[in-house]
Amino acid sequence: MAEDWEAGGFGLYVHWPFCAAKCPYCDFNSHVTNVVDHDAWRAALVTEVERVGALTQGRVLRSVFFGGGTPSLMEPSTVEAILSTAAKTWPIANDVEVTLEANPTSVEADKFVAFRAAGINRVSMGIQALNDADLRALGRLHSAAEGLAAFNIARSVFDRVSFDLMYGRQNQSLTQWEAELQQALALDLDHVSLYQLTVEPGTAFGDRYKRGKLRGLPDDDLSADMYALTQDVCAAHNMPRYEVSNHARDGAESRHNLIYWRYGDYAGIGPGAHGRLTLSGTRIATEQQRMPKIWLQGVNRETSERLSDMDQATEYVMMGLRLAEGIDVDRYTRLAGRTFHPDKLDELRSMGLISVSKNRLVVTYQGFSLLNGVLGSLLND
Repeated sequence: MAEDWEAGGFGLYVHWPFCAAKCPYCDFNSHVTNVVDHDAWRAALVTEVERVGALTQGRVLRSVFFGGGTPSLMEPSTVEAILSTAAKTWPIANDVEVTLEANPTSVEADKFVAFRAAGINRVSMGIQALNDADLRALGRLHSAAEGLAAFNIARSVFDRVSFDLMYGRQNQSLTQWEAELQQALALDLDHVSLYQLTVEPGTAFGDRYKRGKLRGLPDDDLSADMYALTQDVCAAHNMPRYEVSNHARDGAESRHNLIYWRYGDYAGIGPGAHGRLTLSGTRIATEQQRMPKIWLQGVNRETSERLSDMDQATEYVMMGLRLAEGIDVDRYTRLAGRTFHPDKLDELRSMGLISVSKNRLVVTYQGFSLLNGVLGSLLND
């Protein structure tokens, strides 16, 4: 009998913690430093691949994702060493997806050919905005022209190129967002991630917001209008939403992120990386040491926690309902040892927030704008 994780597959996430500058909205585990010992980091990351590989022998590796931080600041030889070790460690899927997150600066774009030679076959670019004033406000180091130039270089090198845009920015109107989105989609993308700017505690924007210095953010009505507009414009360009913030042409979805959302297993290595691994029939949550200097020392690098059946069921619902395809009700029942409360399902259906057909529970178009409420209702019965 197949283990539960096999419904989502198996992937590897590699976290590179360093950035050239810290963006004011960013709450990821990223650090600015002038000096990186690339040889030491290469050796440490390879060691971690070997360690996790010894625990997960025989699994087919379906994706590798280099995230951060800014992984395009890595040396291509580090990427090559990690991928070479992975190929010796696991059977590799014929259509393995190997993604690198990249900042669209000319310095990093100059390395794209070397990254392709190292084994990268998909790039995800953090363009974030298509005008210089907003890029400066977001703390980005590239101009709009430089971002588009880097995108064109990437598209000439890699078969698959995606980029991120952020909306709900300071003083941004609905009309401005529509024009920018239309400009982006005119580039004939096959995948785009569209996020609303969120103000996170502990970030520079978070501190500024607490002091009343972050003005011009959209109110709830404008935010809702921007989200609805995003869905309509993308659908018109044959780029439907397949996940809350991600749009793609058919077949161009991020295979690595689908492993997360379909609740597969993934190994997470590098400072602060999270993982989910099923070992000897027990699913565990892993988290690696966040501080780069401590992580590099290799002592007590990772902590782990056993996930109960209900923990797994809850995570499956929270991840899976982000997808337009929804979740398998029978899989939830197997994990949780119980079914969803029928009264909750009836209530959400009557409100037009979910549909259930052939054992698939799907959040509707209307329900996606109220996803947290839908999740709360299903999981707190």
